[in-house]
Amino acid sequence: MIHKMLRIGFFAVAILVTGHFSNVSAQNISVSGSIANGTVTRGTAARATVIMNIPGGLHTNSSRPGGEYAIPTSVKASSKDAKIGVVSYPRGVNRKFEFSEKALNVYEGRVRFGFNVTVPSTFRGRTVTVSVSVRYQACTNEVCYAPKTKRITLTARVN
Repeated sequence: MIHKMLRIGFFAVAILVTGHFSNVSAQNISVSGSIANGTVTRGTAARATVIMNIPGGLHTNSSRPGGEYAIPTSVKASSKDAKIGVVSYPRGVNRKFEFSEKALNVYEGRVRFGFNVTVPSTFRGRTVTVSVSVRYQACTNEVCYAPKTKRITLTARVN
């Protein structure tokens, strides 16, 4: 009877611990974005924005984390229809964690990355498409998860 109660208690603790960690994981980070207000004009630059939502309890290494083994967040955009400008990265915040000797620069909360999209004046299509990949390493205050890459497609009407 005691052995059975101990086994039930162990499984209850295992479920609670698993549930706790499953609420905070790299999967919970979302990536979205848009190009200008959804419309671009041929021959002029429009600003595209990629938004990374990092839930509480997590952070990602910034684009310049400052740690030898910290994998930086990177945003890559490409299009066969338009010229893509250089991605601008926000500043992160410096945080000291138990697993590192010095502070790391990280992103928390809602993070915005921007770049210009220029559709050539000779473009004949009605919409422009931009493929974006965001690579990041999510961490809690104690552990880091394997790096992930999330891909999204941004579209806008062309005038």
